[in-house]
Amino acid sequence: MKRILQPVTSSTGPLAVPPELGEFVRTYRQRCVGVIDRIPDEAVGELIRILHEARQSRRQIFICGNGGSAATASHFSSGLGKDGSWGRQQRFRVAALTDNVPWITALANDSEYSQIFVEQLKNHADRGDVLIVFSASGASPNVLHAAEWANDNGLVTVAITGRAGTPLGKSSRHCIAVESGHPGHVEEAHFLIQHLVTYYFLEEE
Repeated sequence: MKRILQPVTSSTGPLAVPPELGEFVRTYRQRCVGVIDRIPDEAVGELIRILHEARQSRRQIFICGNGGSAATASHFSSGLGKDGSWGRQQRFRVAALTDNVPWITALANDSEYSQIFVEQLKNHADRGDVLIVFSASGASPNVLHAAEWANDNGLVTVAITGRAGTPLGKSSRHCIAVESGHPGHVEEAHFLIQHLVTYYFLEEE
């Protein structure tokens, strides 16, 4: 039976929400919509093309990031692996470098945190594969090292960053820059980007 949520009440009636809380929610949402509206459509289309070609040629796709970007990387890998491949003869060969926690912690402990993605790529990546890196700051050493190693070893590199001109964006062959300095809005836009790509393969092909 479907449950219908009721307003929170006290003995004297419904509890009033302080006006400043409602104002914060409205303002934050409006800023978020403005950032999302500025996602560069052509750059997202280019990422779709890159992934289509990688799937056609049976190339590996690697995805990584830190913190919230690590969660987005894992979500994107899951989406391409299932939704973007479901019921199809040609399927994505995709892995998030954020998912093997024992390996990540061993690398961070025995080497240093900046090497956690590079060392995984050394085991699995080949020339022509694709590396996608999510980073709001575009400056974290571990993602920069990963992109630099990937470039040097013939991978196609795609940075999905905050504002244009970040070190990661400059060091990658392709870049989707979200025009905002607010980490939350950048990560929200990044999450939408991975859904735009995944649902293209699920709904349009």
